[in-house]
Amino acid sequence: MALRGTNQEFGRPYNRRIVLESIRLHGPIARGEIARRVGLTVQTVSTIVRELEDQDYILSLREEPKGRGLPPATLRINPEGGYAVGIHITPLGISAALINLSGDVIESIYREAPNATPDHAFELIGAMVVELTRLRAGGRVLGVGMALPGPFDVESMSFVGPTTMTGWKDVALRERLAASTGLPAFFETDMAAAAMGERLYGLGAQFSEYYYLYFGVGLGGVMVHDGSALRGAWGNAGEIGHIPVIPGGEACPCGNSGCLERYLSLEALRRWNGSEADWVAEVAPIFHNAVAVIENLFDPETVILGGLASADLLEMLAGSAGGLHNSVSARKDRTTPRVVVARGGQHSVLRGAAALAVSGVLSPRFGQMFAAERERERDLLKGREIAA
Repeated sequence: MALRGTNQEFGRPYNRRIVLESIRLHGPIARGEIARRVGLTVQTVSTIVRELEDQDYILSLREEPKGRGLPPATLRINPEGGYAVGIHITPLGISAALINLSGDVIESIYREAPNATPDHAFELIGAMVVELTRLRAGGRVLGVGMALPGPFDVESMSFVGPTTMTGWKDVALRERLAASTGLPAFFETDMAAAAMGERLYGLGAQFSEYYYLYFGVGLGGVMVHDGSALRGAWGNAGEIGHIPVIPGGEACPCGNSGCLERYLSLEALRRWNGSEADWVAEVAPIFHNAVAVIENLFDPETVILGGLASADLLEMLAGSAGGLHNSVSARKDRTTPRVVVARGGQHSVLRGAAALAVSGVLSPRFGQMFAAERERERDLLKGREIAA
């Protein structure tokens, strides 16, 4: 992934974000090396670095000289320069974690809350955030990011059925989250948050083009291109679980029948009368078909399996990949398996949700994943007058 800066005036927030991202990815790193990597002048990078240092987001260190002259100072993220809270709501309960700027999970908690109503969920979230942030009294909490099942704003599909949050239609998510926590608030689908958590802190850092297949109560996926999740015109790209794969198959709450997630998801496993290994053997052909579709549509470097499923279950699915179909990804020059298991584990969603808040606060103009920005862009496209 090659992040490149811009010399346009409106690009200042973006330049700030990519300089910080370069330090996170490659630190300890010198100013000149950052400039080379992102295509900005050393002067521009130095100005941004000075600002980030003043705000304690980064640390500047200089090694002992080994010869004549002083070696250049190198920069790295200050882990304690700030914290964010990641929230993950599922039909089963609510997870929350306090995460530092290096992506370390400082503390995490979970509350069982089957099919929680919005009022109950936001009451729990408010209490969980207080409990987590007390651990870092005096520490700067930048904001809170929430991940939950999608899709959003689709009349016949949003918040309907066992894989989504039934009863959450027309809830002002960002406003309710901000009111319950007192923090800048952002939200995203759980699969997109997990994909970005894996990009920032897991296997995704090794690839610029990969598909993250999110194995949760339902099934979703996100193509990550040049380090950014492709979200579509309305932020709902990736609902692969609702691709009809079995003509005349099981009815799906979305209104179609034979949808992929009716056979390949934790909800499908829950309805299975047998062992996990037998279930994997049963659904392997469907899984192989799904991978072939993903590969032929997106041509990713690899498909990363992640989500809420256990590592053992994901490893069994990945282990069945020896029977994958021919596709554009069946190349002789491959250096990576076509299917791999995510390293971030179930914390990927929480890390990705927290990253929403960090990026949204530090670079709000270019927070392309954030619902608030998507809503603004939609309104501008519709010709509405928006207050600046």
